[in-house]
Amino acid sequence: MNWSSAIKGFKGYLRLERSLSANSIEAYLRDVEKLHQFSESIGGKAPSALEKADLKTFLVWINELGMLPPTQARVLSGIKAFFRYMLLEQIVTDDPSAMIEGPRLSRKLPDTLNINDINSLIGAIDLSRPEGLRNKAILEVLYGCGLRVSELTGLKISNLYLDIEFIKVTGKGDKERLVPIGAEAVKFIKIYLSEIRVHIQIKPGQEDFVFLNRRGSALSRVMVFMIIKELAEKTGLKKNISPHTFRHSFATHLVEGGADLRAVQEMLGHESITTTEIYTHLDRDYLRDTIIQYHPRS
Repeated sequence: MNWSSAIKGFKGYLRLERSLSANSIEAYLRDVEKLHQFSESIGGKAPSALEKADLKTFLVWINELGMLPPTQARVLSGIKAFFRYMLLEQIVTDDPSAMIEGPRLSRKLPDTLNINDINSLIGAIDLSRPEGLRNKAILEVLYGCGLRVSELTGLKISNLYLDIEFIKVTGKGDKERLVPIGAEAVKFIKIYLSEIRVHIQIKPGQEDFVFLNRRGSALSRVMVFMIIKELAEKTGLKKNISPHTFRHSFATHLVEGGADLRAVQEMLGHESITTTEIYTHLDRDYLRDTIIQYHPRS
């Protein structure tokens, strides 16, 4: 099988059998395209002809391109998925990627904001402007629900259950989950919907999205990044923050407050609890700092 047919089949497998989102599929295909480029550099081997030695050389090749270890690990993950697909379809009889290990990664703890930082950012929003009330609702939802930025921009009015303080979000792999929403976030969503959004001329097909730009289209991920960066500059916050920082802060504050890790996993939409466990490390740092600060022998 040639590369074109293999990649086309892999794309269909990711979409139909794995039910991955468009963004995830695109990332997998980029990884496989890198392997295709490498194969051309060693004589144009077909995907089914690649051996374990070739894949080891490929890892050296992407390292020499200047890719950082986390990027190399992600590319290798995509390649492994590609060979699992070919094995499933009997395009290959064995998987040469099965025993290949990626670069060792140090587990980096995410940046977080403390309560004062969050209050400062939200307090810096200019509520005299129409987009100010929208932006306040956005930050209250990001922090109050721990959403990914894509979950926020894709949030639908039809998935708001504000009377019982829940929202339904669509996460990775188009998996839906119910997330509790606090009173402050509910309050500002209602204000935004009733006082600001009703005056926007909404483009056809965009009627169900909660957060809209001035042109009546769903808010983009980039716009949410810009809103947060501008607020950080306005308040003089020196931390490198993004929408994901609010998600990390949400989880960290829950764990510090004694929340059950399984409950935090459900709210974040983590497939594996090992992903959620990173916040227990943050909690240990919090405990250590508390002991150092308050223990009489420290």
